[in-house]
Amino acid sequence: MTSRGAGTAFSRKNYRLSAAPEKSKVTGIVNSRLLNDYLHRVFTSADGNQPAAAYRKHLTFQNLQEHLDRLLAEKSGSEDSRDQVAEGRLGPSTVVLDHTSGFEGLLLVDDDLLGVIGHSNFGSIRATTCVYKGKWIYEVLISSQGLMQIGWCTLNCRFNQEEGVGDTPDSYAYDGNRVRKWNVTTTNYGKSWAAGDIVSCLIDLDEGTIAFCLNGISLGTAFDNITRGAGMAYFPAISLSFKESVAFNFGSRPLRYPLLEGYCPLQDPPVADLVKAHKLLGYLKNVIHVGIDVTEGKLVEKETSMWQLQGEPTVLITLAHIFNYFSPLLCKVYLVEDVLMTFLLSILEQGGAVEAHPLIQQLLDLMWLLMEEYEVHECLKQLLMSLLRAYRFSPIIPDLGLQIHYLRLTIAVLKHEKSRKYLLSNVLFDVLRSVVFFYIKSPLRVEEAGLQELIPTTWWPNRFTKEGKESKDVKEESAEERLRRRAYERGCQRLKKRIEVVEGLQVQILKLLLNNKDRGGGEASRYIFLNKFRKFLQENASNRGNLTVLCPPEYMVCFLHRLIAALRFFWDGHKAKTPATVSSEEAYVPPQLFYNGKVDYFDLQRLGGLLSHLKKTLKDDLAAKANVLIDPAELQAVTMDDLDEDEESATSAAQSQRPSAALAIGGTLARPGWLSSPTLGRANRFLSTAAVSLMNPRRPLGALEKIKVRTLSVEQRTEEDIEGSHGNEGLLLGKPPEEPDQPITENSLLEVLDGIIMMYNLSVHQQLGKMVGVSDDVNEYAMALKDTEEKISRCPKRRRDIHEELLKSQKVFSEKLNHLSRRLAWINVTIYSKEKMQDVYWLLRVCIRTIEHGDRTGSLFAFMPEFYLSVAMNSYSALKNYFSPVNSMEELPGYEETLMRLAAILAKHFADSRIVGTDIRDSLMQALASYVCYPHSLRAVERIPEEQRISMMKNLLAPYEQRPWAQTNWILVRLWRGCGFGYRYTRLPHLLKTKPEDASLPSLQKPCPSTLLQRHMADLLSSDRDLAPSFLNSVLNQLNWAFSEFIGMIQEIQQAAERLERNFVDSRQLKVCATCFDLSVSLLRVLEMTVTLAPEIFLDWNRPSSELLLRRLAQVSSFSRAKGSERNLFDRVVNLRLPGLESVDHYPILVAVTGILVRLLVDTDAQGAERATAVLLADPCFQLRSHAEPSALAAATPATDKRHFSLHTYTDYISTEELAKVDKMLNHLSEESKQAAATTLPTSEEDLCPICYAHPISAIFRPCSHKSCKACINQHLMNNKDCFFCKATITGVDDFTKPASS
Repeated sequence: MTSRGAGTAFSRKNYRLSAAPEKSKVTGIVNSRLLNDYLHRVFTSADGNQPAAAYRKHLTFQNLQEHLDRLLAEKSGSEDSRDQVAEGRLGPSTVVLDHTSGFEGLLLVDDDLLGVIGHSNFGSIRATTCVYKGKWIYEVLISSQGLMQIGWCTLNCRFNQEEGVGDTPDSYAYDGNRVRKWNVTTTNYGKSWAAGDIVSCLIDLDEGTIAFCLNGISLGTAFDNITRGAGMAYFPAISLSFKESVAFNFGSRPLRYPLLEGYCPLQDPPVADLVKAHKLLGYLKNVIHVGIDVTEGKLVEKETSMWQLQGEPTVLITLAHIFNYFSPLLCKVYLVEDVLMTFLLSILEQGGAVEAHPLIQQLLDLMWLLMEEYEVHECLKQLLMSLLRAYRFSPIIPDLGLQIHYLRLTIAVLKHEKSRKYLLSNVLFDVLRSVVFFYIKSPLRVEEAGLQELIPTTWWPNRFTKEGKESKDVKEESAEERLRRRAYERGCQRLKKRIEVVEGLQVQILKLLLNNKDRGGGEASRYIFLNKFRKFLQENASNRGNLTVLCPPEYMVCFLHRLIAALRFFWDGHKAKTPATVSSEEAYVPPQLFYNGKVDYFDLQRLGGLLSHLKKTLKDDLAAKANVLIDPAELQAVTMDDLDEDEESATSAAQSQRPSAALAIGGTLARPGWLSSPTLGRANRFLSTAAVSLMNPRRPLGALEKIKVRTLSVEQRTEEDIEGSHGNEGLLLGKPPEEPDQPITENSLLEVLDGIIMMYNLSVHQQLGKMVGVSDDVNEYAMALKDTEEKISRCPKRRRDIHEELLKSQKVFSEKLNHLSRRLAWINVTIYSKEKMQDVYWLLRVCIRTIEHGDRTGSLFAFMPEFYLSVAMNSYSALKNYFSPVNSMEELPGYEETLMRLAAILAKHFADSRIVGTDIRDSLMQALASYVCYPHSLRAVERIPEEQRISMMKNLLAPYEQRPWAQTNWILVRLWRGCGFGYRYTRLPHLLKTKPEDASLPSLQKPCPSTLLQRHMADLLSSDRDLAPSFLNSVLNQLNWAFSEFIGMIQEIQQAAERLERNFVDSRQLKVCATCFDLSVSLLRVLEMTVTLAPEIFLDWNRPSSELLLRRLAQVSSFSRAKGSERNLFDRVVNLRLPGLESVDHYPILVAVTGILVRLLVDTDAQGAERATAVLLADPCFQLRSHAEPSALAAATPATDKRHFSLHTYTDYISTEELAKVDKMLNHLSEESKQAAATTLPTSEEDLCPICYAHPISAIFRPCSHKSCKACINQHLMNNKDCFFCKATITGVDDFTKPASS
């Protein structure tokens, strides 16, 4: 009996194929009368009526097949009526997208020719079938909510990269992105769509109308009087922009919303197969309902939910006959979705836990027993595809009932061990994008999601200052506001409980996939999952930018949280069984995972550079510390691989892609698309209208862009390779001596944890930052509403027109806020809830512990992947910036200690020589810079061990040459801000009236100086005689450069502004100019800090470099002179108030210079002041007038003269005590300069230093005997050893005194 319903030639399993008479003699078959009754009861006729017993044919297993054939051949009346071929359609009966000629632009089309991804500006494609008469419908599953035009077109429509469906005559489209309809012209129509929606496209060619529905709700008639008649036939068509994606359902699967009477899907449903399948399902249900009581010799009704196949041969052979016909039908997607999935869902509809319905497990056992293996595989694959599609494209209803329904069935299927392992090995990650199961989509239209009923009262914070920051000193909220807030919070709690049900089911799925006890029939599920999970990470890590492979970040966020929950469940479960292990609260990844080669990190950067380089340079350390030997042959192979990589990939691409033309027109790609149907096969077709240009590519054409990915070694790993056994440590091979002997947990869980941290780095952090936008929108609208309400209260009664406009604005803002506050409630529950915050906090602590353990291994720390440090910094940033104000980081357990440990990591590693990557070093520096801007994190830095603090300060004071110094300087400035002269401001005085772009920026935080770190700095500069000169020399060099650049640029800007012709200054030039100014100010503040903390560096002339440093510092006064001499230039540029030059003003730079001079001349002892005065007055660049002017102490200056800069106008910023010191300094300088002028003897030009022409010649160089003043040669020798004049190497400098005779 090899012929079956489908006509395939595969033989059935033996017990089903035998029709021999001996079968009835098998032990356990009931007597013939009872068997006859049983078979007649199971196999009823189509009308459901049983003929009287006397007229019934006696049924046995010998004639059952014939009876079944007859029953299945019977036709019902409804089937006859539907059997007639529908008129008005032209084209193949199986409708797909036309991938041969019906497209324009670059497109990626799924293997089933139903899903499409845009890969060019505006690609278009139509279907293979058209209609000219009747009523027709098809559905489009929206996978991304961007720019698309969906509808109908004729064969004559010609599209291009600018014009698509709806832009030409006889093409009609709906665009839910812009909420418009298109037919050459465009008007408003419909609602906005979101990813996960379904658009139904309807055409009535009898009436000449086109309409659209969104999730089953009609949007109304879009077009009427469409062109009909001879030669007019309409194809389904779509135009979509780059990255956008959809999946079509022309009828190959049951329509989700077969709503309107008289409309037919473009593809006929398989009616005959459907009828047959429903009959067979009915027989199967009868078998489940009817039991045989052998002792009583009668049939009995059985409880469906508790049915079990207990080895009854009669029942088993009956089922074998049913499945003989049913099996081939269960391989067809339409029947799986319409018949099997519906039946399985109906079993679960009775409620209760999934475990309360063992019938599904029994049915899966039956399928594996009675169906051929390839049939079970196909059936399970189609079932999971249908479930995934149904889950993703179900509308959100208040109780999330639809999502829960599909997740429960998914759990029931995955509870079956054999099915789970097959799906894990071949379907979940290879064919499906099963991460979709862990995603909870966010509703764009809150009304349809039922959020209005769930959260009837809306609320939003409205206590904001003009800068957008939450105001601290505000009046208490009113009673009405408090009631609203509480009602809103209750609504949020109701929503949270419902979402937690879905999240719980999603975690259950992961618990099934992470089961490591199901070793029956091969490897446990967890080890299959591990290999697939690693490959998933590899695709997302190695293919950044390859759109068809990347998992969307919003899916990744949900997957991360569910995976953390499942991981911690197993981790703590293992801890309960093995108390000696580490709890999940103390989890970390041991350092040997990073260098023993058991876990593949693909080509991700390590802290010490590339893995191949580290293996070569640290092979001795690996052998000595970790007992890991690197095979010399492997090192050689790595080197050769590096050389031949490009060549090799090109050759393999050429071999695999010989028929280039075939690829251009419809070849296959190696990876699926994420974005179209969520259930893509493992291959796509690449469509291009530019096929001719692709025929002869300049280099072999790869899969879009062939990216070399190493084959994962994990594919071949077994449980023993991971967990280890009998002296084999598995993943933990090569334990360094610094690691404790305490076992951590199961090795497989460590690899999952490592993968979670990698996931956070790949896209989760970026998505967390992106979703904050909704909260920002709420704040902006709340401020706008508050502003409007204030205007309404101030509006004069006579101006009714203005009053009405303001009321309209108020209504718009209120409606928008109602919508956004409900949407924000959803986002706060799904993304920013307290539990999600604790997950991110847990990851932060895991990373900190991992870095600490890795750091102890010395040189082997270089093997750690960079992403561990990135996640430590980013997760802290997310906790601080993204989760507040809903949840406060301060409430987290162990918060202070965690902050301190992270501070220690930043302080130690920002200048760690083991870390070579410039990006990660910059990130560490920026994180430390941000850390010292906030009081609570600065205190954490102060709490780290003293030795580490001093080491950090020493690294900050290293010379600025040959390293990025701007961030270092910024850190020192922040440690000083609040202590300097007139340096207690948060924002510059002239910028107070403008609103900052982002008030939470580190640079806009209130000053919080650290006296402890200042003291360390003072000690280091005073005690280390070499450190101070090299540090200060580098600061002064950078200051000269920055200020010179600034002066040059403002001259250019002024020249451009004075030209008669209209011209624009390049915005980049303005930005660079402002940056140079800011750098100059911050460098001056560091100098002020140094002079204040360690004045002896300049004034104690027993130090060899003191006098030189003081002379160089005196040159700083030239800044005031440069500004003074270019007074008009600086004033003019400041008064231009160019966008980008807002920070350029007199105040910051003049106050910084004044602070240095006051410290040198006033806040010091008499000897120090005398030395400083002498050097200052001897400097040729110094002019007293330039210092007198900014202080504007002259009483003659009218106070009303706005143009004249005066420190007296900044009393909020400069104290009276500081102003008094400026007075004292100016009086002192005035007296001293008069005396100096009276005693100075004229010097002949020949005796002046030929370098500076300011001081007499006082030094002669060895061996070349050239001369200059001491100041010039000492300054020169700090950076260069060559003579000014002859470039000979200077070996020594002697004092020079001019002979008296001359």
